[in-house]
Amino acid sequence: MPIQYARDLTSPERSTSANRHLGISLAFVAGGANAGAFLAVRQYTSHMTGILSSLADSLALGDTAVALASAGALLSFILGAMTSAVMINFARRRSLSSTYSLPLLLEACLLLCFGILGGRLTSMHALFIPATVMLLCFTMGVQNAVITKISQSEIRTTHMTGVITDLGIELGKLLYWNRVVHGADPVLADRERLATLALLLLAFFTGGWLGALGFKSIGFLATIPFVVILVVLSVIPALDDLRRVLRNRRSAAGS
Repeated sequence: MPIQYARDLTSPERSTSANRHLGISLAFVAGGANAGAFLAVRQYTSHMTGILSSLADSLALGDTAVALASAGALLSFILGAMTSAVMINFARRRSLSSTYSLPLLLEACLLLCFGILGGRLTSMHALFIPATVMLLCFTMGVQNAVITKISQSEIRTTHMTGVITDLGIELGKLLYWNRVVHGADPVLADRERLATLALLLLAFFTGGWLGALGFKSIGFLATIPFVVILVVLSVIPALDDLRRVLRNRRSAAGS
């Protein structure tokens, strides 16, 4: 991947193309992380609708353990989104090039912890399951907040319900038969948005499929390729900021 392309993907100066390419890449990562989470703990960790429903059901049935686990997962996702927002606003106010890349580097570190430590902690079932669910929910909250802020809420990558709904709407527009109606505008599909939605869906599915195959074959280390993708996507702006800080310090020391 050319350095300038990687720099542009998470640059504070956004373009429609950069948003689309970054969203597709993150949907692929989210699909892989979600598949790994399910195979590890038998629970999807990016689907807050299901977790919130589980919380309501368990409270109604008096299942305190499940209610607490669901509440912890929900809170972790919220905290992840909060952390991402704090990091982005902190970097934005200081005009850093890594405004959007820092949360993605944090996500890479968290997935790396899951990949390296997961196999060692599986024997500690009572601790491993809730801790893993909370870690991955926090991670998905971080990612979803990043792409939401970058795309002005137009792109989601950790869950596909909205994507599939929007895809259906655009397909309905595409297939609509525009008979001549006096004074009425024709119904037209946004073909570029339709392509983006289809690619997001395909990327999530492909990431999930490859993540499941990898987890089945090599276990928790299957997360490492997804970590590498996140690092490649986000490390260049962070290095740019680091070089600028070091250069300013040398200039200050020499003056």
